[in-house]
Amino acid sequence: MLRPNSYGGWSSCLHGPHAKNIRSTAPVCHLAALLIQYLTLRPVPGSRRFRHLGPVPRKRPPCRVLALRARIALGQADDVIAEVQGESEPELVAVGALVQHSLGKTDAAVETIEGLASSSGDNATVQTVGGTVLQAAGKSEEALALLSQHSGNLEAVALITQIHLLQNRSDLALKEVKAARSWAQDSLLVNLAESWVGVRMGGDRYQQAFYVFEELAQAPSTSSIVTLVSQSAVQKDPKYAEAIANLLVLNIVTGKNPSELTASLQSVDPTHPFLTDLAEKDALFDKAASKFSAKVSA
Repeated sequence: MLRPNSYGGWSSCLHGPHAKNIRSTAPVCHLAALLIQYLTLRPVPGSRRFRHLGPVPRKRPPCRVLALRARIALGQADDVIAEVQGESEPELVAVGALVQHSLGKTDAAVETIEGLASSSGDNATVQTVGGTVLQAAGKSEEALALLSQHSGNLEAVALITQIHLLQNRSDLALKEVKAARSWAQDSLLVNLAESWVGVRMGGDRYQQAFYVFEELAQAPSTSSIVTLVSQSAVQKDPKYAEAIANLLVLNIVTGKNPSELTASLQSVDPTHPFLTDLAEKDALFDKAASKFSAKVSA
């Protein structure tokens, strides 16, 4: 499953209440941002290489914001901050705060977002980017207050759902998804959000969530571009832990052997959230299993 992370991208949501912030979970990493980055690439004629098309035109603010977020997720924060410095549009100021957070300047980023929340709280980009920054800084209630001002913003719905799940409030997460279902119908993101809740709640909802993920994984239009982006990211930078984790999860979903990528991730980043969470779940399973002993009848 996908969840928003502190870089404005998306990560996996197969986690319990132990997650300490919005980034501390096993990723299907930065997937939305990587897909956006892919949209700014084109094949070089006569080769399998790609070239970058350059900055998104300024006359298309939503596209520009998404491309900037993608570049932050890909480690190009220094370039992005130079590009947005001095900008006055709320969207770009919010992106600047996201850059500050990615560079470890959390207090400055939070201050910027809090100012935007007061002056431009109805702006969709301010809501989603600001909510991401606030949640990553541990200010969940402030993030929810900002995100709750949305009007038909599916990314805000996804963020609100994830925050409630991090708070172990499945009831509120389910309420948010049901409200979105009334106006978003069969939106893919709403289906995913409902599935995140289903995995947490278990029972029949778990089975319904499985069908959604299975259908998504098998859809050629989805799997082909996701796999291409993930493979390209790993090829571009074999030591990019987030891309390795992303491709690892995709291999698991599609039934491929994940052992090689797991070993690669352990080599690149032994403390990666995916690995630490996996170890935690293994320990919990062993603890539960130890309560049962095999009985052999005579």
